Amino acid sequence: MRTLPARTSCGAFDVQQITRIFAIRHGETDWNVDTRVQGQRDIALNDTGRWQARQLSLAVAQEGIDAVYASDLQRALDTALSVAAGAGLTAVTDIGLRERHFGEFEGYTSNEIEQRWPDKAQRWRQRDPDFSPQGGESLRQLFERSVKTATRLASAHFGQTIALVAHGGVIDSLYRAAMHIDLQMPRTWQLGNASINRLIYTLQGFNLLSWSDTQHLEGGPQLDDGNQQRAWG
Repeated sequence: MRTLPARTSCGAFDVQQITRIFAIRHGETDWNVDTRVQGQRDIALNDTGRWQARQLSLAVAQEGIDAVYASDLQRALDTALSVAAGAGLTAVTDIGLRERHFGEFEGYTSNEIEQRWPDKAQRWRQRDPDFSPQGGESLRQLFERSVKTATRLASAHFGQTIALVAHGGVIDSLYRAAMHIDLQMPRTWQLGNASINRLIYTLQGFNLLSWSDTQHLEGGPQLDDGNQQRAWG
């Protein structure tokens, strides 16, 4: 787990003006293993993903979570149901937490995308913030949607702790918002399946507390480290 200093000290705010956030990526799917772009395709957890979800349930049981929100895509919702069960809560879906819509890229591996659409693949690799595959979203649209949704949910829970169970693209957007990192900067931070990432939200925005906590997954099946292709969904 990487622990980082918050950009704004919690001590500067009344506790009733802070929302603690557990940003959790869904468990593993077969498409993660195959490095296949999932986007908004509704892919289920595999056996490893279901085990990861059970471990998350144990990990959050004593964290005092007050509400659990999830993408309505099956891999995130099933993960959230375990998180909610561990906290004695019900998971609430919000489509604003869905993964980026990758349009025509969905269902293909990176190599297949390179072969079918070499020019588009180059813009994708270069993280052009305004490029969107046909029928899909751009990075900028994903970022704005993700931050707007997380802000809305966090603003409703000042003084409390919430879990947001979502996807690699959504959680990457929150990291960038908290650390003020440009959309075009390559990702150098991990975003593994079923990792726990802790932030706070105040009226000044998001701040990062710790990142990529996977202690609850130690000793289990081979894990996705969240780098490059496997972060696509």
